[in-house]
Amino acid sequence: MEEEQKQQSVGVINGIFAYMIWGILPIYWKTLDHMVAEEILAHRIFWSFVLMIFVLVCFKKGKQFLSEVKVIVAKPILAFSVVMSGILISGNWLIFIWAVNNNHVLETSLGYYINPLFSVLLGIIVLKERLSFIQVISFIMAAIGVLVLTIQYGKIPWAALLLALSFGLYGLVKKKANLSSTTGLTVETMVVTPIAIIYLISLYLDGKGGFALFSFNTTNLLLIGTGVVTAIPLLLFAEAAKRVPLSMIGFIQYISPTITLCLGIFVYHEQFTKIDFIAFSFIWLALVIYSLSNAKRIRIFHPKLRKHNTSM
Repeated sequence: MEEEQKQQSVGVINGIFAYMIWGILPIYWKTLDHMVAEEILAHRIFWSFVLMIFVLVCFKKGKQFLSEVKVIVAKPILAFSVVMSGILISGNWLIFIWAVNNNHVLETSLGYYINPLFSVLLGIIVLKERLSFIQVISFIMAAIGVLVLTIQYGKIPWAALLLALSFGLYGLVKKKANLSSTTGLTVETMVVTPIAIIYLISLYLDGKGGFALFSFNTTNLLLIGTGVVTAIPLLLFAEAAKRVPLSMIGFIQYISPTITLCLGIFVYHEQFTKIDFIAFSFIWLALVIYSLSNAKRIRIFHPKLRKHNTSM
Protein backbone atom coordinates (compact mmCIF):
# COMPACT_ATOMS: atom_id res chain seq x y z
CA MET A 1 0.00 0.00 0.00
CA GLU A 2 2.85 2.37 0.85
CA GLU A 3 4.53 1.73 -2.52
CA GLU A 4 1.18 2.23 -4.26
CA GLN A 5 0.67 5.58 -2.56
CA LYS A 6 4.22 6.58 -3.46
CA GLN A 7 3.58 5.77 -7.13
CA GLN A 8 0.35 7.78 -7.07
CA SER A 9 2.16 10.74 -5.52
CA VAL A 10 4.80 10.59 -8.27
CA GLY A 11 2.02 10.41 -10.84
CA VAL A 12 0.17 13.40 -9.40
CA ILE A 13 3.37 15.48 -9.34
CA ASN A 14 4.13 14.55 -12.96
CA GLY A 15 0.58 15.42 -13.97
CA ILE A 16 0.64 18.77 -12.19
CA PHE A 17 3.94 19.74 -13.80
CA ALA A 18 2.68 18.66 -17.24
CA TYR A 19 -0.44 20.82 -17.01
CA MET A 20 1.49 23.73 -15.49
CA ILE A 21 3.87 23.69 -18.46
CA TRP A 22 0.94 23.57 -20.88
CA GLY A 23 -0.65 26.46 -18.98
CA ILE A 24 2.36 28.76 -19.29
CA LEU A 25 3.18 27.86 -22.92
CA PRO A 26 1.57 31.11 -24.19
CA ILE A 27 4.54 32.94 -22.64
CA TYR A 28 6.89 30.89 -24.81
CA TRP A 29 4.93 31.45 -28.03
CA LYS A 30 4.72 35.17 -27.30
CA THR A 31 8.52 35.37 -27.45
CA LEU A 32 8.23 34.23 -31.08
CA ASP A 33 5.32 36.45 -32.09
CA HIS A 34 7.54 38.22 -34.63
CA MET A 35 7.29 35.06 -36.74
CA VAL A 36 4.30 33.61 -38.57
CA ALA A 37 2.50 30.75 -36.84
CA GLU A 38 3.15 28.36 -39.74
CA GLU A 39 6.92 28.69 -39.43
CA ILE A 40 6.81 28.23 -35.66
CA LEU A 41 4.69 25.12 -36.17
CA ALA A 42 7.13 23.70 -38.73
CA HIS A 43 10.00 24.12 -36.28
CA ARG A 44 7.92 22.65 -33.46
CA ILE A 45 7.23 19.53 -35.53
CA PHE A 46 10.83 19.12 -36.72
CA TRP A 47 12.54 19.67 -33.37
CA SER A 48 9.97 17.53 -31.55
CA PHE A 49 10.81 14.67 -33.91
CA VAL A 50 14.55 15.19 -33.38
CA LEU A 51 14.09 15.20 -29.61
CA MET A 52 11.94 12.07 -29.65
CA ILE A 53 14.62 10.21 -31.63
CA PHE A 54 17.07 11.32 -28.94
CA VAL A 55 14.71 10.05 -26.23
CA LEU A 56 14.32 6.67 -27.96
CA VAL A 57 18.10 6.28 -28.12
CA CYS A 58 18.79 7.46 -24.56
CA PHE A 59 16.09 5.29 -22.97
CA LYS A 60 16.92 2.32 -25.22
CA LYS A 61 13.43 2.09 -26.69
CA GLY A 62 14.58 1.72 -30.28
CA LYS A 63 13.61 -1.95 -30.54
CA GLN A 64 10.14 -1.26 -29.11
CA PHE A 65 9.72 1.62 -31.56
CA LEU A 66 10.73 -0.50 -34.58
CA SER A 67 8.46 -3.38 -33.55
CA GLU A 68 5.49 -1.02 -33.15
CA VAL A 69 6.26 0.64 -36.50
CA LYS A 70 6.18 -2.81 -38.14
CA VAL A 71 2.73 -3.38 -36.65
CA ILE A 72 1.59 0.02 -37.93
CA VAL A 73 2.85 -0.67 -41.46
CA ALA A 74 1.17 -4.09 -41.48
CA LYS A 75 -2.24 -2.65 -40.54
CA PRO A 76 -3.58 -0.01 -42.98
CA ILE A 77 -6.29 1.17 -40.57
CA LEU A 78 -3.71 1.67 -37.81
CA ALA A 79 -1.41 3.46 -40.24
CA PHE A 80 -4.28 5.76 -41.25
CA SER A 81 -5.00 6.47 -37.56
CA VAL A 82 -1.37 7.45 -36.95
CA VAL A 83 -1.31 9.76 -39.97
CA MET A 84 -4.57 11.37 -38.83
CA SER A 85 -3.12 11.79 -35.32
CA GLY A 86 -0.14 13.66 -36.76
CA ILE A 87 -2.38 15.91 -38.84
CA LEU A 88 -4.81 16.63 -36.00
CA ILE A 89 -2.19 17.44 -33.37
CA SER A 90 -0.32 19.63 -35.87
CA GLY A 91 -3.54 21.48 -36.62
CA ASN A 92 -4.17 21.90 -32.89
CA TRP A 93 -0.66 23.31 -32.38
CA LEU A 94 -1.09 25.72 -35.29
CA ILE A 95 -4.40 27.07 -34.00
CA PHE A 96 -3.00 27.49 -30.49
CA ILE A 97 0.15 29.32 -31.64
CA TRP A 98 -1.84 31.57 -33.99
CA ALA A 99 -4.42 32.39 -31.30
CA VAL A 100 -1.81 33.24 -28.65
CA ASN A 101 0.25 35.44 -30.97
CA ASN A 102 -2.87 37.25 -32.21
CA ASN A 103 -4.06 38.16 -28.70
CA HIS A 104 -6.66 35.41 -28.23
CA VAL A 105 -5.15 33.85 -25.09
CA LEU A 106 -8.51 33.85 -23.29
CA GLU A 107 -10.06 32.03 -26.21
CA THR A 108 -7.43 29.28 -26.00
CA SER A 109 -8.29 28.93 -22.33
CA LEU A 110 -11.96 28.55 -23.25
CA GLY A 111 -11.05 25.90 -25.83
CA TYR A 112 -9.33 23.69 -23.27
CA TYR A 113 -12.06 24.22 -20.69
CA ILE A 114 -14.69 22.87 -23.07
CA ASN A 115 -12.41 20.20 -24.56
CA PRO A 116 -13.26 17.48 -21.97
CA LEU A 117 -16.97 17.98 -22.61
CA PHE A 118 -16.40 18.00 -26.35
CA SER A 119 -14.47 14.72 -26.07
CA VAL A 120 -17.43 13.14 -24.34
CA LEU A 121 -19.73 14.48 -27.08
CA LEU A 122 -17.54 12.71 -29.65
CA GLY A 123 -17.85 9.57 -27.54
CA ILE A 124 -21.63 9.83 -27.79
CA ILE A 125 -21.62 10.40 -31.55
CA VAL A 126 -18.85 8.01 -32.58
CA LEU A 127 -18.69 5.39 -29.82
CA LYS A 128 -22.43 5.46 -29.01
CA GLU A 129 -21.76 6.16 -25.33
CA ARG A 130 -24.59 7.32 -23.09
CA LEU A 131 -24.79 10.22 -20.66
CA SER A 132 -26.56 10.44 -17.35
CA PHE A 133 -29.16 13.14 -16.70
CA ILE A 134 -26.63 15.18 -14.66
CA GLN A 135 -24.08 14.99 -17.46
CA VAL A 136 -26.70 16.21 -19.95
CA ILE A 137 -27.32 19.19 -17.68
CA SER A 138 -23.58 19.95 -17.65
CA PHE A 139 -23.54 19.99 -21.47
CA ILE A 140 -26.50 22.36 -21.60
CA MET A 141 -24.78 24.73 -19.15
CA ALA A 142 -21.56 24.67 -21.16
CA ALA A 143 -23.51 25.35 -24.35
CA ILE A 144 -25.16 28.36 -22.67
CA GLY A 145 -21.71 29.67 -21.72
CA VAL A 146 -20.42 29.36 -25.30
CA LEU A 147 -23.63 30.97 -26.63
CA VAL A 148 -23.22 33.93 -24.25
CA LEU A 149 -19.63 34.40 -25.42
CA THR A 150 -20.74 34.20 -29.05
CA ILE A 151 -23.28 36.97 -28.46
CA GLN A 152 -20.70 38.98 -26.49
CA TYR A 153 -18.00 38.71 -29.19
CA GLY A 154 -20.52 39.19 -31.99
CA LYS A 155 -19.03 36.12 -33.64
CA ILE A 156 -18.50 32.44 -32.92
CA PRO A 157 -15.28 31.80 -30.89
CA TRP A 158 -13.80 29.72 -33.70
CA ALA A 159 -10.32 29.38 -32.19
CA ALA A 160 -11.72 27.90 -28.97
CA LEU A 161 -14.08 25.53 -30.79
CA LEU A 162 -11.41 24.39 -33.27
CA LEU A 163 -8.96 23.74 -30.42
CA ALA A 164 -11.56 21.62 -28.64
CA LEU A 165 -12.54 19.84 -31.87
CA SER A 166 -8.99 19.07 -33.02
CA PHE A 167 -7.81 17.85 -29.62
CA GLY A 168 -11.01 15.89 -29.05
CA LEU A 169 -10.63 14.11 -32.41
CA TYR A 170 -6.94 13.58 -31.67
CA GLY A 171 -7.80 11.86 -28.39
CA LEU A 172 -10.38 9.70 -30.14
CA VAL A 173 -7.94 8.60 -32.86
CA LYS A 174 -5.21 7.99 -30.26
CA LYS A 175 -7.56 5.75 -28.34
CA LYS A 176 -8.10 3.67 -31.47
CA ALA A 177 -4.35 3.48 -32.24
CA ASN A 178 -3.32 2.41 -28.70
CA LEU A 179 0.45 2.96 -29.10
CA SER A 180 3.03 3.65 -26.39
CA SER A 181 3.51 7.34 -25.57
CA THR A 182 7.05 7.57 -26.99
CA THR A 183 6.25 5.66 -30.17
CA GLY A 184 3.00 7.58 -30.64
CA LEU A 185 4.58 11.04 -30.47
CA THR A 186 7.61 9.98 -32.54
CA VAL A 187 5.50 8.54 -35.36
CA GLU A 188 2.99 11.41 -35.26
CA THR A 189 5.74 13.97 -35.73
CA MET A 190 7.57 11.74 -38.23
CA VAL A 191 4.63 11.64 -40.65
CA VAL A 192 4.39 15.43 -40.82
CA THR A 193 8.12 16.22 -40.50
CA PRO A 194 8.74 15.95 -44.30
CA ILE A 195 6.10 18.62 -44.89
CA ALA A 196 7.67 20.81 -42.20
CA ILE A 197 11.15 20.40 -43.72
CA ILE A 198 9.93 21.25 -47.24
CA TYR A 199 8.17 24.34 -45.90
CA LEU A 200 11.25 25.50 -43.95
CA ILE A 201 13.54 24.95 -46.95
CA SER A 202 11.20 26.95 -49.19
CA LEU A 203 11.21 29.80 -46.65
CA TYR A 204 15.00 29.74 -46.48
CA LEU A 205 15.37 29.79 -50.26
CA ASP A 206 12.99 32.74 -50.46
CA GLY A 207 14.99 34.55 -47.79
CA LYS A 208 11.97 34.72 -45.45
CA GLY A 209 12.90 32.17 -42.80
CA GLY A 210 13.43 33.31 -39.22
CA PHE A 211 15.99 30.58 -38.46
CA ALA A 212 19.51 31.75 -39.25
CA LEU A 213 21.74 28.84 -40.27
CA PHE A 214 25.11 28.56 -38.48
CA SER A 215 24.10 31.35 -36.12
CA PHE A 216 23.86 31.31 -32.33
CA ASN A 217 21.05 33.71 -31.43
CA THR A 218 17.98 33.87 -29.20
CA THR A 219 15.45 33.14 -31.94
CA ASN A 220 17.34 30.02 -33.04
CA LEU A 221 17.51 28.74 -29.47
CA LEU A 222 13.81 29.40 -28.92
CA LEU A 223 12.89 27.58 -32.14
CA ILE A 224 15.04 24.58 -31.21
CA GLY A 225 13.46 24.70 -27.75
CA THR A 226 9.99 24.22 -29.24
CA GLY A 227 10.78 20.50 -29.35
CA VAL A 228 11.61 20.50 -25.65
CA VAL A 229 8.48 22.38 -24.53
CA THR A 230 6.40 20.02 -26.67
CA ALA A 231 7.88 16.68 -25.63
CA ILE A 232 8.53 17.20 -21.90
CA PRO A 233 4.90 17.81 -20.80
CA LEU A 234 3.68 14.96 -23.02
CA LEU A 235 6.18 12.56 -21.44
CA LEU A 236 5.32 13.80 -17.93
CA PHE A 237 1.64 13.30 -18.70
CA ALA A 238 2.29 9.77 -19.95
CA GLU A 239 3.96 8.90 -16.65
CA ALA A 240 1.07 10.45 -14.72
CA ALA A 241 -1.54 8.52 -16.71
CA LYS A 242 0.14 5.24 -15.71
CA ARG A 243 -0.13 5.95 -11.99
CA VAL A 244 -3.11 8.22 -11.41
CA PRO A 245 -6.84 7.31 -11.59
CA LEU A 246 -8.78 8.83 -14.48
CA SER A 247 -10.98 10.82 -12.10
CA MET A 248 -7.91 12.53 -10.63
CA ILE A 249 -6.53 13.32 -14.10
CA GLY A 250 -9.95 14.80 -14.87
CA PHE A 251 -9.48 17.39 -12.13
CA ILE A 252 -5.77 18.04 -12.68
CA GLN A 253 -6.32 18.89 -16.37
CA TYR A 254 -8.07 22.15 -15.48
CA ILE A 255 -4.79 23.55 -14.13
CA SER A 256 -3.69 24.36 -17.69
CA PRO A 257 -6.61 26.51 -18.94
CA THR A 258 -6.84 28.21 -15.52
CA ILE A 259 -3.21 29.35 -15.73
CA THR A 260 -3.77 30.44 -19.34
CA LEU A 261 -6.89 32.36 -18.32
CA CYS A 262 -4.92 34.22 -15.63
CA LEU A 263 -2.16 35.01 -18.13
CA GLY A 264 -4.67 36.42 -20.58
CA ILE A 265 -6.26 38.67 -17.95
CA PHE A 266 -3.38 39.76 -15.72
CA VAL A 267 -0.29 39.52 -17.94
CA TYR A 268 -1.54 40.24 -21.46
CA HIS A 269 -4.46 42.41 -20.32
CA GLU A 270 -7.02 40.97 -22.70
CA GLN A 271 -10.55 42.21 -22.15
CA PHE A 272 -12.51 40.17 -19.60
CA THR A 273 -15.90 41.74 -18.96
CA LYS A 274 -18.72 40.84 -16.58
CA ILE A 275 -20.41 39.04 -19.47
CA ASP A 276 -17.24 37.00 -20.01
CA PHE A 277 -17.23 36.12 -16.32
CA ILE A 278 -20.86 34.99 -16.47
CA ALA A 279 -20.17 32.86 -19.55
CA PHE A 280 -17.07 31.27 -18.02
CA SER A 281 -19.03 30.68 -14.80
CA PHE A 282 -21.55 28.56 -16.72
CA ILE A 283 -18.69 26.56 -18.21
CA TRP A 284 -16.86 26.19 -14.86
CA LEU A 285 -20.03 24.99 -13.17
CA ALA A 286 -20.69 22.57 -16.04
CA LEU A 287 -17.19 21.15 -15.61
CA VAL A 288 -17.62 20.75 -11.84
CA ILE A 289 -20.94 18.93 -12.32
CA TYR A 290 -19.56 16.70 -15.05
CA SER A 291 -16.30 15.93 -13.21
CA LEU A 292 -18.10 15.01 -9.99
CA SER A 293 -20.57 12.78 -11.80
CA ASN A 294 -17.74 11.16 -13.76
CA ALA A 295 -15.68 10.57 -10.62
CA LYS A 296 -18.68 8.97 -8.95
CA ARG A 297 -19.27 6.72 -11.97
CA ILE A 298 -15.65 5.61 -11.98
CA ARG A 299 -15.73 4.73 -8.27
CA ILE A 300 -18.93 2.73 -8.71
CA PHE A 301 -17.89 0.68 -11.74
CA HIS A 302 -14.17 0.32 -11.03
CA PRO A 303 -13.50 -0.83 -7.44
CA LYS A 304 -9.71 -0.60 -7.88
CA LEU A 305 -9.96 3.04 -8.90
CA ARG A 306 -12.29 3.65 -5.96
CA LYS A 307 -9.60 2.27 -3.68
CA HIS A 308 -6.99 4.50 -5.31
CA ASN A 309 -9.15 7.59 -4.88
CA THR A 310 -9.82 7.06 -1.18
CA SER A 311 -6.14 6.59 -0.42
CA MET A 312 -5.08 9.88 -1.98
